Amino acid sequence: MHERLKLARKALHLTQEFVGNQMGMARTTIVAIESGKRDVSASELAAFAELYGISMDELVHGRAPAEGKTAQFARAFAELQAMDQAEIINLMQFKKRYREQLND
Repeated sequence: MHERLKLARKALHLTQEFVGNQMGMARTTIVAIESGKRDVSASELAAFAELYGISMDELVHGRAPAEGKTAQFARAFAELQAMDQAEIINLMQFKKRYREQLND
């Protein structure tokens, strides 16, 4: 699990210091967790999952959630302001039209 925590952090381009600050931990604690020298409590695991935007199951077992990226996108999209949502929808429509033109 410690390796998955490290990979998840790196995939988001987050520093150990940033994660430590967000988690209320010292950077050295994050280092110890990621190197397997310190265990993670259930509440800490939940906080890591929330911070990294992935499921606890994925962190523990390495399995992606059954709901997939669509549900993850929907949750993140719902948290945006209306103007940002409209911008994303416009971008998606543009990308679709662009792909259709390439295939013609």
